[in-house]
Parts: sequence; structure tokens; C-alpha cells
Amino acid sequence: MKIGVRAHDYGRMEIEKLAEVLRAQGYDGAQLALPKAFEGIRRYEDITPGHLERIRRAFEENRLEIPVFGCYMDLGNPDPVVRDHGVKTLKKCLAYGKEVGAGVVGTETAYPHLNQREKAQWYPYMADSIRRAVEEAVRLDVKLAIEPVYWHPLDSLEALLDVMDKVGEPEHLRMIFDPSNLLEFPDTTDQKAYWGEWLKYAGKYIEAVHVKDFYFDENGGYCPVLLGEGVIQYQEISRWLHENRPDLFLLREEMNPETAAQDLEFMRKL
Repeated sequence: MKIGVRAHDYGRMEIEKLAEVLRAQGYDGAQLALPKAFEGIRRYEDITPGHLERIRRAFEENRLEIPVFGCYMDLGNPDPVVRDHGVKTLKKCLAYGKEVGAGVVGTETAYPHLNQREKAQWYPYMADSIRRAVEEAVRLDVKLAIEPVYWHPLDSLEALLDVMDKVGEPEHLRMIFDPSNLLEFPDTTDQKAYWGEWLKYAGKYIEAVHVKDFYFDENGGYCPVLLGEGVIQYQEISRWLHENRPDLFLLREEMNPETAAQDLEFMRKL
């Protein structure tokens, strides 16, 4: 397995400097959200061919892969203006990702935390947005990866499989697997069985794994912690990875650079 990180956890830097920092830390690659990671790029609209060439060259020179080009859009929003902007931006980023040699362009399907009624309302809009974006992925022959999150319209294994089936483009529509974004009830979930079911039915779609850990405080607040010190049980996921996809990238999110060595050791043991 390859070890990577969400690049902007190290702060915003010049393109070449950030590539050098990530290489020095020992990563094999990074997930890039350009407006969050690089000086001089505040919005996706700011991206130029020059930026893309500098990124491609800097990461190649530092022997770093770009497994995920992040473009997280509000794809299920009922407001057609918001939704259309998200799809158009995502389509542009599919081309940008191809230019820098990214493995996939990744997105979630909403911005806010939704209740069950809202998720049901947003679901058809989300599915239509994904279908439109995948049409462009097919045209460019690149991969779009969607990330299920339990508070978004794409909130469950059933929802993911439904979208995959309806779109019908498994070569161009893939998945980012983030266990922390799928574990709504850590105190009552049999994680071995839960992850086993996800991996049995959706494992064939996975292009990258987000690795993080957390606990909920007494008020239900999300508290990130070092890997292995929270509620996520990685044993079943580790077993599946070794047996089925030892080529996958493990991408640490919410990395604290001051404690990176401990998290890197945990990831290598996976």
C-alpha cells in the first residue's frame, strides 16, 4: 500500500515548496485541493495552464503521485444555480486532473449536514449531477470518484450501489472510501460486519482510502484524534486491503504535522 496525505493539512504554500515538504516527510503521494493547498490559487476559477504544468512537474520531480484531485462540490443542492455551478466546476476539474496526471477527481455530494427528509429530497438532484459529470469523464477518459458520507444524499451502501447501477460506468465512476464518514453510531455498530459488508459489495469501486480517527464528545461533537486512539476499528479494513487491494493509496486526512510520525507508523502497519 502507498501512504499519502491531504496536502493542505500542511498549510498553503507555493507549489514547488509544498511538493518538497511532502517528499521530505516520506509520503508517496497527496490529495490536492488546489485552492486550499497552493499560494496564488484562491478559487478553482483561478487555475491556469501554468499552474497545472508547475504542479505536474513539481510532483514528478519529487516522485510524488496525485491519487486524488479534490473538487468537492454541492452536487445535490436543490437550487439549480448552485448545482449547475458544481457540475460545471467538476467538469473543468476532470480536465485539470488529467493534465496533472491525477488518479481520480474526487467529490462528496453535498456541503451541509442533512436530515433524512432532506437527504431524500436531494437524492435525485445528486444522481443527476453525477450522471452529467460522468458523461464528461467518459469523454475525457478519466475517473470521477464519489465519496459517501452518512449526512449527505449519498449516505449508505445501498445509495452508492444504486447510483453505480444507474450510471452504469464502472470504469469512469469510482469511489473514495472514508470509514470515519460512514460510522454514524460507533457505540452500537459491529464494525467487523459493517466494514465487511461495505468492502464485499463496494470494494471493487474503491480508488483510495481516507484514513482518520475520532470520537464524539458528550455533546455529540466530532473530535479528531491520532490514528488508533479513536473509535475506528481498522482490523477488517486492513485484512481486506492486504488480500484484495494492496495497491491502494491510504490518504491521511486531518493530519497534524507535529504528530505526523505517529500516524505514519500506524498507516504503515496497516
